[in-house]
Amino acid sequence: VPQICKDEPCQLGIDEAGRGPVLGPMVYGIAYAPLTKKQLLVDIGCADSKSLTEEERDTIFDKICENRENMGYIVEAISPNIIANSMYRRSKTSLNEVSMSSAIGLIKRAMEAGAKITEVYVDTVGKPEKYQARLKSIFPDIGKIVVAKKADSTYPIVSAASICAKVA
Repeated sequence: VPQICKDEPCQLGIDEAGRGPVLGPMVYGIAYAPLTKKQLLVDIGCADSKSLTEEERDTIFDKICENRENMGYIVEAISPNIIANSMYRRSKTSLNEVSMSSAIGLIKRAMEAGAKITEVYVDTVGKPEKYQARLKSIFPDIGKIVVAKKADSTYPIVSAASICAKVA
């Protein structure tokens, strides 16, 4: 975690890649940066990753890595085997629940590593209200939690997370 992310209040975005494919992992990504660096995300091109070409995503990911003194990211790949086992065992776990558990774990990892997270933006999985209420109950000290459809096209920090999930 960059020192600036330990010292200054930060925003954190969450998105996933690979939910659609039948084969291959689902990758969850978070990106975090100080609130004072919102314009940096726009300047390096963080935009809805679905509207970007593969080359554009690669270039933006390189810029994210070049700015590691100002921001950080974590990705987690969830194998098809884990997804299938979760959904088919006796006490079934839905894909949305697997996704939510990954997102919660990634937020915890960033915070435990020292990131001073005060705002969280999530591209929705399931019903935004239910997901948002659950996150607020788990992370009561985070002042602002927004769960929204198409958050990756609205919040540059979620776009950064989406790009990291797709490229890293």
